[in-house]
Amino acid sequence: MFSTLLIANRGEIACRVAATARRLGIRTVAVYSDADAGAAHVAACDTAVRLGPAEPAASYLRGDLILAAAQATGAQAIHPGYGFLSENAGFARGVAAAGLVFVGPPADAIAAMGSKSAAKQLMEKAGVPLVPGYHGDNQDGDFLRRQADAIGYPVLIKASAGGGGKGMRIVRDGADFADALASCRREAASSFGDDRVLIERYLQKPRHIEIQVFADARGDCIYLFERDCSVQRRHQKVIEEAPAPGMTEERRQAMGEAAVAAARAVGYVGAGTVEFIAEPDGRFYFMEMNTRLQVEHPVTEMITGVDLVEWQLRVAAGEPLPARQQDLRLRGHAIEARIYAENPDTGFLPSIGTLQYLNLPAHSAFARGTVRVDGGVRAGDDITPYYDPMIAKLIVHGETRDAARVRMARALAHVRVVGVHTNTAFLGRLMRDEAFAAADLDTGLIERRRDTLLPAAPAASTEILALATAALLAREGVPTSRSAAASGTMGRAAAASGAASGAAPDPWDVRDGWRVDGRYERVIRWLDQPAGAADGSRSVVLKRDPAGWSIDLDGEMPLHTEATANGDTGLAWDLRVVMGDREIRGTAVWSGDSVHIFHDGDARQLLLDDPLARAGQDHGEHGGDMTAPMPGKIISIGVSAGDTVSKGQPLLVMEAMKMEHTIAAAADGEVAEVFYAVGDQVPEGAALITLK
Repeated sequence: MFSTLLIANRGEIACRVAATARRLGIRTVAVYSDADAGAAHVAACDTAVRLGPAEPAASYLRGDLILAAAQATGAQAIHPGYGFLSENAGFARGVAAAGLVFVGPPADAIAAMGSKSAAKQLMEKAGVPLVPGYHGDNQDGDFLRRQADAIGYPVLIKASAGGGGKGMRIVRDGADFADALASCRREAASSFGDDRVLIERYLQKPRHIEIQVFADARGDCIYLFERDCSVQRRHQKVIEEAPAPGMTEERRQAMGEAAVAAARAVGYVGAGTVEFIAEPDGRFYFMEMNTRLQVEHPVTEMITGVDLVEWQLRVAAGEPLPARQQDLRLRGHAIEARIYAENPDTGFLPSIGTLQYLNLPAHSAFARGTVRVDGGVRAGDDITPYYDPMIAKLIVHGETRDAARVRMARALAHVRVVGVHTNTAFLGRLMRDEAFAAADLDTGLIERRRDTLLPAAPAASTEILALATAALLAREGVPTSRSAAASGTMGRAAAASGAASGAAPDPWDVRDGWRVDGRYERVIRWLDQPAGAADGSRSVVLKRDPAGWSIDLDGEMPLHTEATANGDTGLAWDLRVVMGDREIRGTAVWSGDSVHIFHDGDARQLLLDDPLARAGQDHGEHGGDMTAPMPGKIISIGVSAGDTVSKGQPLLVMEAMKMEHTIAAAADGEVAEVFYAVGDQVPEGAALITLK
């Protein structure tokens, strides 16, 4: 086994590899960019080496700098994680040439599977079934259009060197082919440095099922069953589970043997994933092979009880596979949910910002535990436009799929994130969705169930408003226990305590609502933008009389609140509210005058409405401005000042987080001004184009 391992990656996979290496007594070396100097993966390793600026091309994609870091720290092996250089054959060759061990497959195997077109030609020779399509070398646009016409629409254009949903477009009509091809090529070149594509028939209601394979240098190769990764948005996985619902033993064996044949065809060594697209009638076709560990590998670990990273390290050190095919057994069901900094209500666009508050469910024992949390960020970290916006992965295990699904819903309800938008509430709805619960799965499930999974946000519920009001009282230090409120003793006792400690007593600091006549009334206004009202405001009336506190929310009820500080910042509170005979529990986190309420899987943000603070603000209309949904780079502009445009017409294309985002006209009009040029970097919210 190695004595020192360099981890050539960042985020949760670097933390994951570091944890396993530590357990095996291996010293670890982290590498980091300027944006990650204080990152969790740096703290998780024994030592760390700076690579360069935040941009991946100047840091994590610089194989020469990574090799120099390995040699300077005495590392014997390099684990590439997933992403960045993990499937770069040139980097793998460079590692070997430097006399180091690459914890992954041979460079030739990476190269063979690195081109989707070449891989499919190879798989065809190996007898692995393929989706009808064109996988050749001719990249002429007119030729590719004719191939698409011959295959029949809809077709899928895919980056030949791609992965992760990047460089992929569905084309439903030949008239749209040229634009889709150009966009796909730009994104492929940006993400992979290779703009070649392939064309395939787009299957209707397909399932995405992948097989985990593992091979050693002695020629042995096994499969560790399957994962269903059908639930996707923007061609990227959101939920993964194992085993695949409805999988028969016969089909599992057939797919497993096909995956092993694919691995053997390229002389594979280490962990890999063979991905298939499956039709409802049971037919399956090879899509691609990921020559690395996958983001979703924990569900396989959960159902098999093995540590795949440990297997990687042992096989890379020359050891044989730790198990044979007949030794493996399925154990229950596992589901993984990826918690992303993104906004499902804006087409899942990534959300940039600082994690002001982060609380995740309790992590139980590895592999055999019921809830597992894999994360690579901490409270205070920034979600930047440079890297994937994943915050953490939740992985749960249950004896049955339904038990795992319910456990995941409960785990998601304990996620608390403030500072960026997240998909947590969306994931919770997905777990409760009747189609998902019934395992009616396909890659179009999210779009098919859009009305249920992405509903218009309703007005804040009575429970949310009550918790927000309780959070305000907690921040102000107002007691609402009936005995304290009735006597006024709690506030005055606090003032007396201040006097005893030497502080000057000030009756104006007492916030218990006491009045000479024993009565007090206060109207609290919250701004709730999704409420649908013209000003989005919601009012809560607080009352105090000699008998205690009451709250008026569509009817007056006695009120009692209890607040426990969550952390030492004074901004987060665990709340218990009793209104009449109803008990409500939740968590509140303050950010300025906004309060984030987490209750029963729902997350809402309310703004304390202070009319005086808003006096004199400019509320002019700016509906004609097309603004940047996130920080990014302008890569294409299709209009000029004076052009007439129609609502929905594409105006320009931005690139952020290796994905293209098209900015379209919000209404019919004339382009008044274009504020940026191709190649410019723009901040989130910047006005890009103004329409008359």
